[in-house]
Amino acid sequence: MVVPLRRQFDTARAQMAATVKPGPRDLVWMAAGAVLLLLFALIVFHFQPEPKPSAEAALAAKRLELLNQIRFGLAAASEAEKSAVLAVTDQDSQTFADQARAASAGVEQARKELGELVQQDGSQHEADLLEQFSQTFAELRRLDEELLGLAVKNTNLKAASLTFGPAADALREMDEALSRLVAQSDHAPEAGKVAPLALGAEIGALRIDTLLAPHVAEESDAKMDELEARMAQQDQDVRRDLAELAALPALAGNADLATAAARYDRFSELRREILTLSRENTNVRSTTISLSRKRGLLKLSEDALAALQQAIEQGPGAGAKQDSAASSR
Repeated sequence: MVVPLRRQFDTARAQMAATVKPGPRDLVWMAAGAVLLLLFALIVFHFQPEPKPSAEAALAAKRLELLNQIRFGLAAASEAEKSAVLAVTDQDSQTFADQARAASAGVEQARKELGELVQQDGSQHEADLLEQFSQTFAELRRLDEELLGLAVKNTNLKAASLTFGPAADALREMDEALSRLVAQSDHAPEAGKVAPLALGAEIGALRIDTLLAPHVAEESDAKMDELEARMAQQDQDVRRDLAELAALPALAGNADLATAAARYDRFSELRREILTLSRENTNVRSTTISLSRKRGLLKLSEDALAALQQAIEQGPGAGAKQDSAASSR
């Protein structure tokens, strides 16, 4: 029984092998399929993006790092510049101005290093964008020197301090002396002349004082000329009234009148100093530059840096692609 079963098993295995054994046509189809599969693999491999070499990626990352340093430096310089403009003391203004210059120097160093890397590994498009930024930044630094040079002088702040400090004190002392003079002369034969003249001198001096603050804040030279002309007219009236008081026999050698005249002379000296400082207008001019011309240059700088970042991130062919797209439009 065992032998026949063995023979039957061998016979069945032989028949199965004969059934699955490929014929010539099958071999041809199998070979063709293998060739097609190989061709497909080659096509896919050919059109896959070539990975960026590690050295090129490292240089691109370094360029982006320097670009970010430039951005941070610009922001720091701008913040320090505004602090210099707004500072209320010369020392603080100078401190912030030095910080602004140091930050700008850092930007310049990073810009030079970035330029070297762009020449080494960047595209022409990157070089063009960096040159655009470089020109704007050079103009920005020239403007900063003008602006910071004005800011540290604080002439408007000094003029305002004199106006509301020593000048106001001199007028107060003048007013007190004239008030005493009027009180002393109340029953004198010439009392009817003393009071109007003293009051006229006080009012004229106060009118001059009220014109000083607008002069300090004024930006226009023409308007400052107008204010100074009005002050000069009031000054003539004050001095005329004081001279007429001094000409009254009853007030000859009067100590209060002498004090009033001396305090007005002191006020006049301070007024000339205030007007000289106000004419320099350093705080007003630096603020105007910061809020107008510099803001425009900062915007141009940021636009150039943003475009440069995009060009670096997209790779050397980005500029050519953009130029081709622009020409097709």
